[in-house]
Amino acid sequence: MTWTFTSKVEVYAGVAEPWLLQDPVRNTAPLTVLRGMRSGLWGDDLLLGWLERDGETIAAVCQTAPHFLLLSAIPADTVRDLATQLIEAERVIPGVSGPLPLAEAFAAAWWRPEAERRPERLYRLDALVPPRSLSGGAARTAVEDDLGLLVKWSEEFQAEAGGIAPTDLTPLVASRIGRRELVLWEAGGRPVAFAAASSPIGGMSRVGPVYTPLEHRRRGYGAAVSHAVTAKARAKGAGEVLLFADLANSTSNSIYQALGYRPVDDYTSITFH
Repeated sequence: MTWTFTSKVEVYAGVAEPWLLQDPVRNTAPLTVLRGMRSGLWGDDLLLGWLERDGETIAAVCQTAPHFLLLSAIPADTVRDLATQLIEAERVIPGVSGPLPLAEAFAAAWWRPEAERRPERLYRLDALVPPRSLSGGAARTAVEDDLGLLVKWSEEFQAEAGGIAPTDLTPLVASRIGRRELVLWEAGGRPVAFAAASSPIGGMSRVGPVYTPLEHRRRGYGAAVSHAVTAKARAKGAGEVLLFADLANSTSNSIYQALGYRPVDDYTSITFH
């Protein structure tokens, strides 16, 4: 099987997007990354690949360097050929992210050893449940005047979460404010937490990031803003609301399940030496 690669976003979208939209839940990450690429958020060093069988697209992957290779829900028997072609092309791949068995299969076929991994779980909203003890305060949609604070908090979130972040998060945060995707929780007249939910794609919206600064934690603000942003996503027309949670953080996993999120699949990000 021979993969086809391009750096042209609309060429890739033309063959890959209809296939990705067949399963917008498990392909939530590549679909939202594709929207970012169309907006010019991820630069020009793009690796966009797809695989066809009998004239039909059966798999798609992407990489926005210097980030990890992002695997969609591709057939397991396509992974080794993908790794082989990228090795032969001498493509720099610092890591791979995707469904757990697929990411592990790619790592096993890659020429550099695994350095570390970050396990995650994909959750899907069942029925939204209010927080057990709703924190004092109220939610509001972020506006342009919040840009500086939200860039700062986004940088802090990235530092805690690990991985490779853009040098400047300002364009990304500004674009999300423009799409009214960011929600702040305010208590005592000041912001104490924030969360985001992507505008629906194929009826799917994904929550993330969710962040509470250290000095405001353990007061229920994270649960409150997560509930608020989920309700906002539903109000904007999302039939499926999803989120990824770090499996190393038992607190956040418990909060999301208490709000009505249920596990779908396990994912992982694997860094190479």
